[in-house]
Amino acid sequence: MEKQHQSRTFFETEGVTYATVDLTRADHDGYYSGFSNAALWPLFHYRLDLINFTRRDLAAYRRVNALLADALAPLLMPSDLVWVHDYHLIPMAEELRRAGATQRIGFFLHTPFPSLGVLETLPRYGDLLKSLCAYDLVGFQTEEDLTAFHDAIVRRAGGKVSSDGQIQAFDRVLRAGAFPIGIDTEAIAEMASRAVTSRTARRLQESLRGRQLIIGVDRLDYSKGLEHRFKAFAGFLEHYPAYRNRVRFLQIATATRSDVPEYRALRQRLGALAGDVAGRYAELDWAPIQYLNRSFSQRSLAGFFQLSHAALVTPLRDGMNLVAKEYVAAQNPDDPGVLILSPFAGAAYELDAAVFANPYDPDAVAEALRNALAMPLEERRERWQAMMVVLRRNSITTWRENFLETLGR
Repeated sequence: MEKQHQSRTFFETEGVTYATVDLTRADHDGYYSGFSNAALWPLFHYRLDLINFTRRDLAAYRRVNALLADALAPLLMPSDLVWVHDYHLIPMAEELRRAGATQRIGFFLHTPFPSLGVLETLPRYGDLLKSLCAYDLVGFQTEEDLTAFHDAIVRRAGGKVSSDGQIQAFDRVLRAGAFPIGIDTEAIAEMASRAVTSRTARRLQESLRGRQLIIGVDRLDYSKGLEHRFKAFAGFLEHYPAYRNRVRFLQIATATRSDVPEYRALRQRLGALAGDVAGRYAELDWAPIQYLNRSFSQRSLAGFFQLSHAALVTPLRDGMNLVAKEYVAAQNPDDPGVLILSPFAGAAYELDAAVFANPYDPDAVAEALRNALAMPLEERRERWQAMMVVLRRNSITTWRENFLETLGR
């Protein structure tokens, strides 16, 4: 049963109570499509050429964060811990403090945090630093992100970072740390072992006719390096012709943010590239590339992962990239596939037994593909086992408990 209360709508599902707030179309466009995804997202992913900053969008971003804080503040109990997530809500603690909240408030950034030279290209970037310092704990995916934040605080905010990680800036004392996000490793593994026998997975396996499967699964986003990946796969077929008619590359790219022009243009370019690869290399009984703009359930994807001989996870820049971790967890322990990973994904800091390939070097990606497909079983098992040790140790539960325990202290 829904009830209205001061523009908030409450509902409960699966034991979680949600409070939602309506936005006007103008606020949604300025806050979400505008400042969040046309300014902060490209900034944090080092795509300065795609930043579209306007003061109007920034005003909407601040206004919506204030609106959400005003809706949340009366709902908080004195002993509550507040955990705010991601770049859309950076000013939330600042606005909650303004609304009178005294609770401990933590923030976790799921994207990369840019180096100082990149950060300061954003007008009013100092406001973001000040907003982050309103939290009691700020969490990042990697030590590199944390170092970039410390650098900005010391060199541009006149702050201090002590040896124990305490930060003093903007008349606030806070902490920041690296908390790499994990997955439910055992659940993914169990799901994959069941899904590989499902009707959907069987259809995929039958369509391969004994060929090796290379898989990529991403949101349709320019940060994922999909254009570079398609060109590298074409280079692979060109340089290693023995693999023609022996492999198939399945790229699943779920469309997102279709109201943002850059994403519509990207989708069109990828379709043209996939068509070009097929036109150059396909045979009467073989399509080298299968490019799908649709989503599949996590269960189906786990089955696809286990059927594949290699995964291409080659973003140009990524906070973590959980697909890399899910691919590893979904493998058959007796015959695991090979993860080919970009060094610019946060997951690269943990999964150091992957095969690394710089997405800006198409020949390197093609060579990594050749090595992965020809890799002996014993080496594949050793790499997989080493990565599974990391995934089991740094699970999603560990991540959550570590962050909340640190915030509570």
